[in-house]
Amino acid sequence: MTELSPRYDPAEVEAKWYRYWKEAGFFRADPKAPGPVFAIVLPPPNVTGILHLGHALNNTWQDVLIRFHRMRGENTLWLPGIDHAGIHTQMKVEERLREQGIDRRAIGREAFLAEVWRWKAEYGDEILRQIERLGASVDWSRLRFTLDPGLSRAVTEVFVRLYREGLVYRGHYITNWCVSCRTALSDIEVEHVEEAGTLTTIRYPLADGSGAIEVATTRPETMLGDTAVAVHPDDPRWRDWVGREVVLPLVGRRIPIVADPLVDPEFGTGAVKVTPAHDPTDFAIGQRHGLSAIHVIGEDGRMTAEAGPYAGLDRYAARERVRQDLRAGGYLVREEAITHAVGHCEKCGAVIEPLRSLQWFVRVAPLAEAALEAVRRGAVEFVPERFAKVYLNWMENIHDWCISRQIWWGHRIPAYYCQQCGATEVAADPPTCCPHCGGPMEQDADVLDTWFSSALWPFSTLGWPEDTEDLRVYYPTAVLSTGYDIIFFWVARMIMQGVHFTGQVPFRTVLLHGLVRDAQGRKMSKSLGNGVNPSEVIDRYGADALRIALVLGSTPGNDIRYSEEKVKAGGHFANKIYNAVRFVRLNLTTEPAVSDRPRHPVDRWILSRLDAVVARVTDLLLGFEFGEAARAVYDFWWDEFCDWYIELAKVRLREEAWRSEVLGVLVTVAETALRLLHPFMPFVTEELWQSLPHRGPSIMVAPWPVAAGRADPEAEARVGVVQAAVRTGRNLRAELGLSPQARLPRVVLVSEAATVREAFEALSPEMAELLRVERVEVTARGRVAQAIAGVTEGGTVYLPLAGVVDPERERERLLKAQRESQAEWARTVARLGDAGFRNRAPAEVVAKTAARVEELEARLKRIAQRLEDLQ
Repeated sequence: MTELSPRYDPAEVEAKWYRYWKEAGFFRADPKAPGPVFAIVLPPPNVTGILHLGHALNNTWQDVLIRFHRMRGENTLWLPGIDHAGIHTQMKVEERLREQGIDRRAIGREAFLAEVWRWKAEYGDEILRQIERLGASVDWSRLRFTLDPGLSRAVTEVFVRLYREGLVYRGHYITNWCVSCRTALSDIEVEHVEEAGTLTTIRYPLADGSGAIEVATTRPETMLGDTAVAVHPDDPRWRDWVGREVVLPLVGRRIPIVADPLVDPEFGTGAVKVTPAHDPTDFAIGQRHGLSAIHVIGEDGRMTAEAGPYAGLDRYAARERVRQDLRAGGYLVREEAITHAVGHCEKCGAVIEPLRSLQWFVRVAPLAEAALEAVRRGAVEFVPERFAKVYLNWMENIHDWCISRQIWWGHRIPAYYCQQCGATEVAADPPTCCPHCGGPMEQDADVLDTWFSSALWPFSTLGWPEDTEDLRVYYPTAVLSTGYDIIFFWVARMIMQGVHFTGQVPFRTVLLHGLVRDAQGRKMSKSLGNGVNPSEVIDRYGADALRIALVLGSTPGNDIRYSEEKVKAGGHFANKIYNAVRFVRLNLTTEPAVSDRPRHPVDRWILSRLDAVVARVTDLLLGFEFGEAARAVYDFWWDEFCDWYIELAKVRLREEAWRSEVLGVLVTVAETALRLLHPFMPFVTEELWQSLPHRGPSIMVAPWPVAAGRADPEAEARVGVVQAAVRTGRNLRAELGLSPQARLPRVVLVSEAATVREAFEALSPEMAELLRVERVEVTARGRVAQAIAGVTEGGTVYLPLAGVVDPERERERLLKAQRESQAEWARTVARLGDAGFRNRAPAEVVAKTAARVEELEARLKRIAQRLEDLQ
């Protein structure tokens, strides 16, 4: 047993024990170990900067699970790692270089990648330090990075296999293009925001001069690339117009009017412009009708040479110029203010430009079907269950996935193009020459979407495509804990790839947490200045305080509110249990006598309550109710053990006949409750556990508590009536304004129930100590003159005033309080009865006023009772 210092120092304790755990190898998983397997892969944080409170919450949840299942004797693995985060990281490094006056294109690909690796070393190490400081018991021997050679090999293997299966293909399609990041994005990397816009209606004259057709658009600058006007084939208004030609305003190009079922006849006039290079619907129409695709907006968001006199203009400047010229030429019919959804880059916030470009895609539908079936048949369960519907709805309407990115940081696409004959080869190993003509081959310059490699995380980290022991033992993993905001980005793709390449789901449970918001419920962001660095919080209060503050009140699938006051309360709790165990440790001058059936009802009561909380916390953790589990053990420690049992036990600790048995119960309860609290607050519990009699080298490998058959309803009932009487007596003291330390002559407890009187008599020494009175008197019936009384469970508590306060002065005080309360009650009732007030005041103000009337009536009733007691 170790000694405890007088004061708890989180910084010293946390550093000491994490180092001990790590060096002792307690985190390391052994695939040959016995017991059921419980494995988790850590959602890899992006190497773009430090972790935030969302990471802290998720990592704490996972650590609670891992420590819980490890203590239950299961073969646990928690595999850590970091994600290279392609676009995000590249943007960060480009920004740093720009501050130095350096453009990445000027220094070239290799030099730029060297800069990114330096960034990864800097921020990756900081992320790992943060994970350690939080107390995460991850297996550091299995640390992975998405660009590690083994994981890169898995990525290449998957790409090649999908290509050979016809599930990866390359083609010209409309993609979401970010003009700032200069890359294509998948659909779910685009955020649609409602914005004010203008619907512009333009007059397109018929080529034969016999009339004109009107079309409406929110993006008039794209008309420069129109190659047709389209109408619905069943729209009677335009049936005779199909096949005729119009002259494109400002350009003079003759373009046809075509009929296509993709046209919405309810939009505008029912006739729409067709720009195959700049709109996904127009692209599909263009393919069906053999229309050419004219690029008038470039990858930089500026107008191309195809835009004629508008070439070089920014797309928005071109929009205004086109409107002006249409107005001047008599082509602009009208402009209407509208609100519409505009796509923005999820990475940088720039407005997305739909552009036709040559990209790589995954044909998702065949993969999605098996992943849908896995959730439908329950092979993968969502917690909360409602998110399964979100997953199914999205997967049932999934589109092909654009996986190529026009950046340098990431897994380079394993496709090679012959410089002589143009052949394409997709291979795991770079070909030395073209297998068709022997010419030189050049690798595709693009890299894969970050989520492509992340989708393989549950099995690539375990050694796939090799048949490793880790893969055989720990796959599928048990739980994936992540945010509900990345179900589509990550969860769905992991299920698709896991089922396709391993034949098994990657995890059995998807546990979803919400966002961590500030105390006002706002999302944390740099712009609001309400972001919180977990490391700074740990510096001030310790990791245990942050962990318990995040977990208390958290529920799967729901956002939580963070406040520093909650962390402070967590720190107070750590100090509370530290002082409680230190009290036990200081009293261990006598050998404790441990018994599951002690003689005293208070001892039997606390052991009964201990069994109850052990069962409850275990059930709650198995059901992923971390907040409720933490609350149950928190309340047991603070209320039942510290505030009640220790105070009740102090009386008998002074008696030699009882001391050894009381110490046995104190040690048993403290040691067991520390193990119960350990998953939530690992550091302080290790420090305290080591100071008590224990078995084993560490609390983290000690067995999880189990209920020991000590339930005792009789003892709980007996102590329950005593607790109720003590609370009533304390309330009476507070009403008299007495100091908590002032010792009073006596308290009288009246009850007609024999069992209640027996409980009072058996625990009268303890009650006298807790109520700070010289003696406790117990009687079956009667009233006590000149005393204040309070009703308690099964009886009445009388606090005689003789020798405590002057009865006459107390009567005067009560009469004054009665007059003041009566006057306030009259004013409040009058206000509430005023129709003008009830009609004008907000509903919450009226409700508060009504509640005040009820409070005053209750107070007047209590005062009347007190005056009667004084007679």
